[in-house]
Amino acid sequence: MSGAVVVGLTGQTGAGKSTVSAVFCKNGFGVINADIVARQVVEKGKPCLSEIKDFFGSEIIDGTGNLDRKKLAGIVFTDKAKLETLNSITYPYITQEILNQINTLAIQGKKYILLDAPTLFESRSDDFCEIIISVLADAEIRKERIIVRDNLTPEQAQNRMDSQLDEKFFITYSDYIIHNNGSLEAVSEMAQEIADKIRCCYQDK
Repeated sequence: MSGAVVVGLTGQTGAGKSTVSAVFCKNGFGVINADIVARQVVEKGKPCLSEIKDFFGSEIIDGTGNLDRKKLAGIVFTDKAKLETLNSITYPYITQEILNQINTLAIQGKKYILLDAPTLFESRSDDFCEIIISVLADAEIRKERIIVRDNLTPEQAQNRMDSQLDEKFFITYSDYIIHNNGSLEAVSEMAQEIADKIRCCYQDK
């Protein structure tokens, strides 16, 4: 990675990682969005989608040959074993593409790279991050946010929240924690402070 400093950004669903990511982008960090990568690897015709179809059946493919995300989510977020199987299929493809993008950004001269990855730990992508930042928020606040954001029922939102690692895990394995229960301004200020610290610590490396 030619000297690039890779910062992992993760946390609970609905905690507000996108706000933090935007601050780092404004500070010149190259940003890789793992959600976008995850969508790319399951596009129509991709081998990853073929593997998913082989396991879950053709019912998770819509009439145009694309992945029916809502139908698949309904299956895996209520069955931990099936979610683990889905992850075992998708993570190798996602990780390889992330590494490709890290190398591309490093070659382009980016010294600082932010990897925005909701499943950073689960996919083992934390292995190639020098610093990890987790964004957390109170459960009820997160639930309200993802109901609105993803147009989910309260039950669906709770299922997604329950499928993630708990707060204690993020606190234990992160270098920085951002609590996002307040204003966007407060979160942005915390993110700016961390970005400044990282650049200061690594500017001569």
